[in-house]
Amino acid sequence: MVLIKEFRVLLPCSVEEYQVGQLYSVAEASKNNTGGGEGIEVLRNEPYEKEGEKGQYTHKIYHIHSKVPSFVQMFAPEGALVFHEKAWNAYPYCRTIVTNEYMKDDFFIKIETWHKPDMGTQENVHGLSPESWEEVEVIPIDIADRTQVNEYDYKADEDPAIFRSEKTGRGPLGPDWKNNLGSHSDCPHMTAYKLVTVHFRWWGLQGRVEKFIHKQEKRLFTNFHRQLFCWLDRWVDFSMEDIRRMEEETQKELDKMRNEGSLRGMCAGED
Repeated sequence: MVLIKEFRVLLPCSVEEYQVGQLYSVAEASKNNTGGGEGIEVLRNEPYEKEGEKGQYTHKIYHIHSKVPSFVQMFAPEGALVFHEKAWNAYPYCRTIVTNEYMKDDFFIKIETWHKPDMGTQENVHGLSPESWEEVEVIPIDIADRTQVNEYDYKADEDPAIFRSEKTGRGPLGPDWKNNLGSHSDCPHMTAYKLVTVHFRWWGLQGRVEKFIHKQEKRLFTNFHRQLFCWLDRWVDFSMEDIRRMEEETQKELDKMRNEGSLRGMCAGED
């Protein structure tokens, strides 16, 4: 049994802009969550082509002992809380699979994302069977809604309801920003449809952990896309060549940061 949810994130940027903004924000977020022996290790970041699909392949290792709930830490042996993330970015479609060598086939997270130039109204963009789609819970994420942000995650300089882009004139995003977006053709927009499948088979913990993971994914998607929009002026002029150079530099920084300083980034929050 697996638990599947689709998170929909509407954004005031184009599909083409988002490709750059996403990669920039991933690199920055990686640095913000690395330090004190934990964080992200990049093993591979290279082009791929397979069965007619081509894009960028990445393989990362997440060392995140402090970022899992205490009820899991109690049962997991030392060294078991290391996760492998393999991602195939064939933009505008992306597929990410997270696994754990200790749990093997008893655990995986799969995130499939379609980026569409629409207002988030398409149903079943991932092409599931009608029976499977009926079981999927659709969860809209409003990046400007502060009530969707945990109090301990909130940062005023990463609040789309406050931020205004000097380079593009976009923002701040008011209460009716989605309606205004749909009625103004001069402002680009797109939706990230993120289908998340969680499988965790561990007697006595399965339901609790699967719900926790989905809660954390929503939290991650919300905070990440709030940052992405508020960092707009940092990345909007970047080319893909600029981004690839930045990724190479970030990979070196992460190796150094992981072995220095104190723990950083999102804690597990409430169990």
